[in-house]
Amino acid sequence: MSHDFSLAQSHAFALSRILMVPVTLFRIDGEFAVLPSDELDSADVETLVEYDPFEFGPAH
Repeated sequence: MSHDFSLAQSHAFALSRILMVPVTLFRIDGEFAVLPSDELDSADVETLVEYDPFEFGPAH
């Protein structure tokens, strides 16, 4: 978990590209976390962004 939103975004995007699955960046208890989207149940979390590796161009 992280307290830095920009760092969490960067890691979420990279994780999405490495695993080649959609991941969700969410906030829980004031911290940011990432899980593959299909593993995130309807838990009590604040969903912020979903990263889909197939929606972006090639990695640089």
